Amino acid sequence: MGKKIYVGNLSYNMDDQALGDIFAAFGTVESAKVITDRETGRSKGFAFVEMATDSDAATAIQKLNGTDQLGRAMNVSEAKPMAPRENRGGGGFGGGGGGGRNRY
Repeated sequence: MGKKIYVGNLSYNMDDQALGDIFAAFGTVESAKVITDRETGRSKGFAFVEMATDSDAATAIQKLNGTDQLGRAMNVSEAKPMAPRENRGGGGFGGGGGGGRNRY
């Protein structure tokens, strides 16, 4: 399994194919995914790229970090593992009281 790379500060016009093509110059790209908003389908301005080998990933990070792509300087770094999410509550049960409604 290759190394996952975080790509930030992306142009909102960047798509998966274009991103994959940029990284392909530095090795085999296993996947390239621009993260989009569920509601609008619009890019959130960041993505994840998975390279076939650690050395390909290291080269891509070194060569692409800070480069201008579609008018924006990309931030390219090794992806960090996702932190566990805290329980945000509101799971449907429990919840607050109903307030002071007069029922008469």
